Amino acid sequence: MFKFPKTLLITLFCLTFTAQAQDMLRPYQLLDTPASTLNEATDMTYSALEQSAFEVLGQYSPYPGARVIAITHPALLQAASTKEFGGYAAALRIGLTEVDGKVQRSYANPAYWGTALQVGSLEKVSAELKDVLGDSQPFGSRKGLSNKKLANYRYMMMMPKLKDHDHLGSFTSHAAALATVRNNLASNSNELVKVFEVAIPDSEEVLFGVGIGSGDGNDAKVMGITDGGELRHTAHLPYALLVSGSDAYALAGKFRIALAFPDLGMGTFMKISSAPNAIRDSLESLTKPANDPPGR
Repeated sequence: MFKFPKTLLITLFCLTFTAQAQDMLRPYQLLDTPASTLNEATDMTYSALEQSAFEVLGQYSPYPGARVIAITHPALLQAASTKEFGGYAAALRIGLTEVDGKVQRSYANPAYWGTALQVGSLEKVSAELKDVLGDSQPFGSRKGLSNKKLANYRYMMMMPKLKDHDHLGSFTSHAAALATVRNNLASNSNELVKVFEVAIPDSEEVLFGVGIGSGDGNDAKVMGITDGGELRHTAHLPYALLVSGSDAYALAGKFRIALAFPDLGMGTFMKISSAPNAIRDSLESLTKPANDPPGR
């Protein structure tokens, strides 16, 4: 019987292991960390984006020392338009965070989020981000997640999946839904900030990015507990509300937070146990008549 040389077997094993490791996806891509101010790093990022096909949808500062820039791209919008609720994937986030005298620049990995939100791996978007912003390194999970696991992701047994999103409200029409959400965001009565709004072409879906400034689900509180690592997950924010037809939805908090922090331990998750429902309640308040109190 023919036998493979031991060195060949080892080489084949190493190649297979390397290929499998490269297939594992992580939620963020780390760019350079310039020794500059937050404003300078933001200006540098804007300057690069202005020369590209990417569209800046909005920006906000969820807490001191952090900034988020929301962007979209024609290929991203096209992918989002291919399925119902694809609108969740219509925007990507760029995070800038002051850490130890430098500014970490990162962005949400299109391959990771596109796969998890079931609109595809978004290779074109990833390639253009590399061309515009430069080389980057994946981070956000020690081992990473496979395409198969991401495509049907949940944190653990009995936790929500993508399809288990929260239904926030129903309206008489798509126009009525949009008007109600826009009016409530404009009033800012519950410390909810409109970060962006983007319409998905050839569909009745519009995605709103919402900064949350109060309650147990507020951005600063949740990130203060979950985002203590060396590399920051600022590009996780903001949460989003999706108007689809005459209804409003949001990704379940336990799904959305776990997807952004896939290595989060149960002990840390329990410290923010009230956050998922609080996030839902905050977003749900945007679907109520302006004179209705939250939770009514």
